[in-house]
Amino acid sequence: MVSWELVFRASVFVTEEMGVALRRSAFSPNIRERMDHSCAIVNPEGEVVAQAEHIPVHLGSFRVGVRNLLNWLDREGVELNQGDVVLLNDPYISGTHLNDVMVMEPVYAGDRLVGYVVNKAHHVDVGGPTPGSINPLAKTIYEEGLIIPPVKVVRGSELNKDVVNMILSNFKTPETAHGDLMAQLSANRVGASRIRELVSRYGVDGVLRAWGEGIEYGRRLTVLETSRWPDGAYEAVDYMELGEDLLPIRIRVEVKGGLVKADFTGTHSQVEAPINAVLGVTYSAVSFVVRSLLSGDIPTNEGFYSVIDVNAPEGTLVNPRKPAPVSGGNVETSQRIADVTFKALAKALPNKVPAAGSGTMMNIMLGGPLPNGGYWAYYETIGGGTGGRPGKPGVSGVHVNMTNTLNTPIEIAERQYPILFTAYRIRDGSGGVGLYRGGDGIVRSFKVLTPARLSIMAERFKVRPWGLWGGGDGEPGEVTVTRVDGSVVKLPSKASIDLNPNDEVTIKTPGGGGWGKVK
Repeated sequence: MVSWELVFRASVFVTEEMGVALRRSAFSPNIRERMDHSCAIVNPEGEVVAQAEHIPVHLGSFRVGVRNLLNWLDREGVELNQGDVVLLNDPYISGTHLNDVMVMEPVYAGDRLVGYVVNKAHHVDVGGPTPGSINPLAKTIYEEGLIIPPVKVVRGSELNKDVVNMILSNFKTPETAHGDLMAQLSANRVGASRIRELVSRYGVDGVLRAWGEGIEYGRRLTVLETSRWPDGAYEAVDYMELGEDLLPIRIRVEVKGGLVKADFTGTHSQVEAPINAVLGVTYSAVSFVVRSLLSGDIPTNEGFYSVIDVNAPEGTLVNPRKPAPVSGGNVETSQRIADVTFKALAKALPNKVPAAGSGTMMNIMLGGPLPNGGYWAYYETIGGGTGGRPGKPGVSGVHVNMTNTLNTPIEIAERQYPILFTAYRIRDGSGGVGLYRGGDGIVRSFKVLTPARLSIMAERFKVRPWGLWGGGDGEPGEVTVTRVDGSVVKLPSKASIDLNPNDEVTIKTPGGGGWGKVK
């Protein structure tokens, strides 16, 4: 009998290969350059078997989103047969936000279901009034873009052109969207083919047995680590910024016998603003923190996830009711959930938890009509500083916590869009002081060459990234627009503004907090 580990490790590699295929065939710089996508394999019961190390906010959401999707299909009486592919972006099912288009395909061996391959990719624009679709002014999800319920985009190996045309007619950059969608379908095709190769070599029962062993192995390793954590209940609070208000996210993390439960009772109720985070995002953020505090090579699969329980009261910022808008919840509230979870666990693991990182993905959405017809939409996130750590300073100019993306190279952006970059450097001195300083943020500036609309979705403009154990806070974020006439407009953390040619936008991202008191 072949070792279960051989099949299991091969399955993990399959998800990595899926990610490579998706990235290399994608059209948008957001996927091709920033790698804003994630891939996974799940078993017939919808349990995550293997994931590539892609985007943290995507990864935990697969556990919630796939189960939601399978429940939806069962409830609606929809069967996924060989050659079918289902597509959706409804956050209240898929578990993130509208820009993340989720594509899932069943894998059969003969007439027997082996499992599913699934991926998510952040499309630059999915409709709605704002270029990039992450609308800072949205009061409902209907103002954030096209909502796609689960639909068969491929039926019996034939592309459903009616569905594709409906999608492309609503996305502002249809050529790019079509290329990215085809890349997602191709990535799943690669994954399904590789799983069938495993089945042909080891049999269906052999593959499923290996997957089951891999899940149990993940659980055993996780519990072995978390059982060393001190039992107890640890509380913390952090805040989201909405206008002049600070909205609390409260957490109580209970560690008992190796199991971890996060309770968000007392968190602010959902709001008519796009900073609500669906349950998949909340679960992702908590599981990311737990995984970050574990040492060793622990599989991120159902075995790991089964150790973590999240109680997020319905109707709050961390588990809203539809139709609350959620685009910023995925990219910003996720960061705050991670921060507050780290803050609570710092009381249990004082020599493992770093100070707060920049705490924002600093989302930049930009676009408008092209002079010769058509429309352009650009999206990027900008890194900052990580928090100082026990024994080491923070890292400067990197993406922090819930995003694991790269930057968009200036050369690529300038080649494809009417943008001219004027600065890109480390924001020296923006990290918090301490025995181990926080990492510094970034200064990134650009001019638009045609009339355009800019939207900002960010955080940590008012509440600075916190230091730990006597370390200082990091500098807050800042965005300004310098008009051609020399006047300067300072933007809040969530804003939309029209730009004229040669208006200059300057983004300063937060630095991380410092760790420990200077002796």
